[in-house]
Amino acid sequence: MRRAVYPGTFDPMTLGHLDIVRRARQTFDEVVVLLAVNADKTPLFPLEARLQLVRACVEGLDGVVVDSHEGLLADYAQQKGATAIVRGLRAISDFDYEFQMAIVNRKLAPGVETVFLMPSEEWSYLNSSIVRELWRFGGDYSRLVPEAVRRAMDHLQRTAS
Repeated sequence: MRRAVYPGTFDPMTLGHLDIVRRARQTFDEVVVLLAVNADKTPLFPLEARLQLVRACVEGLDGVVVDSHEGLLADYAQQKGATAIVRGLRAISDFDYEFQMAIVNRKLAPGVETVFLMPSEEWSYLNSSIVRELWRFGGDYSRLVPEAVRRAMDHLQRTAS
């Protein structure tokens, strides 16, 4: 089985993320959407809520599972028998960081390749930070996120007011 791990904080998951999941699934038998725990970030949604949201977003996509991990991505990928780490590249600005991480992961897990996928042009500008910024200032993020995420963000906004 060709298993790939698609890591991220997914805070929140966007339609661009979903596009990458679907593209990865065309190449790999199984795609693990891995919510990475990053102590340096303060997420909009706690880990359990993000896990539930991502599961709702990928529901019905065969061969896609959701998991979380705190620690080195390379260790997780090896433990799960993954052959690849999937990363989305939106613009050239993403490349420097992603290239560095790919080299480090290759050294830590020599049998696990990093595969870069470009999202559809429709989502090439989109990231979670933009969605959070729109949410904070009352902008319209509804066409940028899956329906489950939109509902959760709307609810969070109502309860924060």
